[in-house]
Amino acid sequence: MSKPDYRFTPADFSAIRTYPIAERKSAVDTTMFVDLEKYRASGALADLFPPMLKANDLLKVAAAIKAAKAAGKPVLLGMGAHVIKVGLAPIIIDLMRRGLVDAVALNGAGGVHDLEIAFHGETSENVAVEIKEGRFGMVDETATHFNGALARYPEAGIGEALGRYMQDERFPHNDVSIIAQGAALSVPVTLHVAVGCDIVHIHPSVDGAATGRATLADFKLFTGIVGELGGGGVYLNVGSAVILPEVFIKALSAARNLGADAAGFTTVNFDMIQHYRPGVNVVNRPIQGAGAGYALTGHHEIMVPLLYHLLTGSEG
Repeated sequence: MSKPDYRFTPADFSAIRTYPIAERKSAVDTTMFVDLEKYRASGALADLFPPMLKANDLLKVAAAIKAAKAAGKPVLLGMGAHVIKVGLAPIIIDLMRRGLVDAVALNGAGGVHDLEIAFHGETSENVAVEIKEGRFGMVDETATHFNGALARYPEAGIGEALGRYMQDERFPHNDVSIIAQGAALSVPVTLHVAVGCDIVHIHPSVDGAATGRATLADFKLFTGIVGELGGGGVYLNVGSAVILPEVFIKALSAARNLGADAAGFTTVNFDMIQHYRPGVNVVNRPIQGAGAGYALTGHHEIMVPLLYHLLTGSEG
């Protein structure tokens, strides 16, 4: 076979111009490397993190939380149910107890799983198995307690009603319930539900009017807290891809409309993958040049303990 007659001419690399590396601006140098001797002397986890990329972002998040507390600004934690289901409630409760988290916002599933842990010590059914027989979500006690709390405290938001109900009933695992401990510590816990998303909505005991009124009360409380973030507060969204990012952006708009100087704060999205709504409604749109937004990706059962140690360990 004859050699192809290409119309293209190979580049002549002999004509390339080079320059000394000393003239180049480099992005990385040895001062940015982890100093193991410093770590061995300090024992501080922060000294194992190179000051680059997401490790640096995590350090900045921890610093922002510490700065918020020093300035008397709130740290507001919004979280999905998965954080509870991977066993992290004791960490969240300890952050509340230490005053490092001033309020917690849950989606409806977070409330359901937290409640089941409180009264039963177990949660999270096998949906793939139970849905075949129409049994998914049909356990009696969860809905009886959840909807019963709203009936018992018709003037309260969902978080307050559940917290007071749990304290009344003295459930055996209240010590690891975020909602029960919120009531005990006077730390607001709000629940933001979408009707039809939670198993307690498919029971005879559900009261749509009571549910809507109570979650609206929680939204108003949440909006009031968001209005205080300006000037150094922190909003953390952990494991909620849709509900809480949407609730947060509406609460922020309402707070600003009501005259709150809600600007110049830090927002953070922790999740196992980065979704569209947390990206735009938590990390990007709320700050717009007046604050900082961070997106940190990783499993909650790893990332939340890391942040906890940075806040409360030897460097805390």
